Amino acid sequence: MAATKGRNVVVVGTQWGDEGKGKLVDWLTETATGVVRFQGGHNAGHTLVINGVKTALHLIPSGIMRPGVKCYIGNGVVLSPTKLLEEIAGLEKAGVEVRSRLRISEACPLILPYHAALDIAREAAKEKAGTAKIGTTGRGIGPAYEDKIARRALRVQDLKHPERFATKLRENLELHNHVLTEILHAPAVDYDTTYNEAMAYAKEILPMVADVSRELNEAHAHGANLLFEGAQGTLLDVDHGTYPFVTSSNCVAGNAAAGAGVGPGLLHYILGITKAYCTRVGGGPFPTELDWETPGNPGYHMSTVGAEKGVTTGRSRRCGWFDAALLKRSAQVNGLSGLCITKLDVLDGLTELKLCVGYALDGQTIDILPMGADEIARCTPIYESIPGWTDSTVGVTDYAKLPPAAQHYLNRIAETTGVPIHMVSTSPDRDHTILLTHPYIA
Repeated sequence: MAATKGRNVVVVGTQWGDEGKGKLVDWLTETATGVVRFQGGHNAGHTLVINGVKTALHLIPSGIMRPGVKCYIGNGVVLSPTKLLEEIAGLEKAGVEVRSRLRISEACPLILPYHAALDIAREAAKEKAGTAKIGTTGRGIGPAYEDKIARRALRVQDLKHPERFATKLRENLELHNHVLTEILHAPAVDYDTTYNEAMAYAKEILPMVADVSRELNEAHAHGANLLFEGAQGTLLDVDHGTYPFVTSSNCVAGNAAAGAGVGPGLLHYILGITKAYCTRVGGGPFPTELDWETPGNPGYHMSTVGAEKGVTTGRSRRCGWFDAALLKRSAQVNGLSGLCITKLDVLDGLTELKLCVGYALDGQTIDILPMGADEIARCTPIYESIPGWTDSTVGVTDYAKLPPAAQHYLNRIAETTGVPIHMVSTSPDRDHTILLTHPYIA
């Protein structure tokens, strides 16, 4: 008799990232046997809190914290070998076994020192010229994706062939060092240093390299439940986000197929992770943004109680009211099956909440986020006022035990976005989760 095929879930951020995906991926791996990262690079940051111990991950899928779960880095990820090995070393120091459970696609483009040099020099040039910075992390993600699209990327598989690697590296450095020195007036990147570093880390990385596409398809056919873990958030998607203030990859659920090497028919359920309010890091429009720096304001409350600092960069996150019109756009481009609302507990103590249900734009009323930064910057939010609550929601695991006002707030989010709420997170801890509908059963 044929084996029962597994069920697969995609987890995506529905705002500008930092929605708390890491905790939910970790929680869901109780049911999954494999976790797949399918886009982005080490510009992502997932913080997990397990039994009060905090762990930050940037490249390795969050499932690594569950013993026995396999973790895959798909071809859609741009890979920094140095950062990968740093992260592995940190996990191993904490007693987590990594190398036998991690599979890296040989098709991953490599992030090399000249990518970060270009990233930093470009942002510095924008600042010097007085133009708006994108607000990148400076980690070389964008330039690495540019090399991929231009068909000149050095990929993980090139590490198997030192002579081929050397030839392609010389060609790339000739181009990129010209841009660095002659156009951006920044130092050149040394060939010998870059090559020798690459050959050194190749010895550690190559034992973990695999045909990830084949392994995932075979695992599914043999009944494995897979979890596809997105990085960043939908509004940072290079096509569907607040362009040009976006990341360099597709963050939407559909890219789980292309970025991992599986057919779209294998994506059975799409879980949208959504903060109970909104935040974003870096530049770009943010219609519901509040004053988050002055004490006494709701935005300051969100910033301080929510500890809104970027996991990867340490930058403060801008804070604002929940935006249902924004979430409608995310629901549309992801095909969301259900929502998980995170950080509900951060709103404890606010006596009044505001929910953005649409915008005034150029004399018209619209109920969905427009495409592109210029139009979004001209939007004036239309708010619905909702009573807040004073009782604590921290650690609540039963929906019926939430304050009635909190239940009303969640119900309005579901009604105004058109997406059912299937989970609610009430603290960073793994166990503080309200489950209404399980993604692997729905």
